[in-house]
Amino acid sequence: MILYIEDEQALLELARHAFNVSGYKLAMATSGRQGISMIREEKPDLILLDLMMPDFNGWDVYREIKSDTVLADIPVIVITANSREPSRTIIDGLPPVEEYITKPFDLEHLIQSVQSYI
Repeated sequence: MILYIEDEQALLELARHAFNVSGYKLAMATSGRQGISMIREEKPDLILLDLMMPDFNGWDVYREIKSDTVLADIPVIVITANSREPSRTIIDGLPPVEEYITKPFDLEHLIQSVQSYI
């Protein structure tokens, strides 16, 4: 199962459709806190993570994942509108994200990226 943590509902619905057509199960969280809860409950195979969210931003979520020995091995693909963020792909001594995709993104490229980590 793939978990997409994103606060923009339209992007979640677009991704859900594309992943369903491609044969992947996509779970969705609309906030960082909801995402952390779902990660702990379901331990997804891969996480798609938006960075700019109001309650608990993507870097906070990433730090939580990579600081937890049970969750640290889950691959994370960051998806964000901020093209300057890649310099933060290594934070607080944590491993770099698997991939960094800038919005607007090509759905086919996103699915290919996911395939390479699952």
